[in-house]
Amino acid sequence: MDKLKKTNLTSKLALFGASIIWGSSFIVVKNSMDSMGPNLLLTIRFTIGCILLSLIFYKKLKLINKDYLKRGAIIGVFLFIAYSIQTIGITDTTPGKNAFLTAIYCVIVPYLYWIVDKNKPDKYNILAAIICLSGIGLVSLNKDFTIRFGDSFTLISGFFYAAHMVALSKLTKDRDPVLLTIIQFAYVAVFSLIATLIFEDIPKSFNNGAIMDLLYLAIFATAVALLLQSIGQKRTKPTEASIIMSLEAVFAIIFSVIFYKEVVTIKLFIGFLLIFIAVITSETKWTFLRKRKVK
Repeated sequence: MDKLKKTNLTSKLALFGASIIWGSSFIVVKNSMDSMGPNLLLTIRFTIGCILLSLIFYKKLKLINKDYLKRGAIIGVFLFIAYSIQTIGITDTTPGKNAFLTAIYCVIVPYLYWIVDKNKPDKYNILAAIICLSGIGLVSLNKDFTIRFGDSFTLISGFFYAAHMVALSKLTKDRDPVLLTIIQFAYVAVFSLIATLIFEDIPKSFNNGAIMDLLYLAIFATAVALLLQSIGQKRTKPTEASIIMSLEAVFAIIFSVIFYKEVVTIKLFIGFLLIFIAVITSETKWTFLRKRKVK
């Protein structure tokens, strides 16, 4: 295997690693909700994540200025709202449904870009939206056409994740992405702490299981997964990276079935499949299939 192929394989494995870790995080977050409130979880998770990244990339910290702090604050607000609402949502839904309903942000992003840049969504984005809505209906609608609050919160978080993606695209140009990540993590930790002090009770102690969950989320699902994504995307084509990263929701449902004993009915399976197809359609426009036909 030549050096280039080995590097490409390593990059793809890094992205797979990030997807698996993030997929597993849904079941860990769900279990953590038995021991603490959603915002307290985020406070601890992002505080540790911010400290770890700061220690790893401490040389970059000297570049922080008012511009970085301002950009980081805007990005951090969207990220905090998205994570907070999503984590609240998982208290009333399953890890698998939480993962797939959150994944709709990929479909929403082109429409937010339309508002910001006046760049109309293409036919693939429109098709993805139609497919995604069908999938959402199968996953979240009850027999009486109502949606439980956990699913509705998760859907709302998808909108804010999309807003976060647009903000990242607009505000990170010509800026160090790692430094902005550290800053936005710090803001998320602060905002989460404020929300915790206002809305939640702080437990007097944590059991060993809760501590292990927190460390896993902070170290692996935040710092390590982010580094794997950064490594992987440098050497992987955007289309291939999008496909691999979209597997996060697939891994989430696998972990949920194994460890949470989530039952996937035919209706849920079709809904998950439609949402996944919608994400792939919006993210890749199926260019990888057209390239194969040309060959």
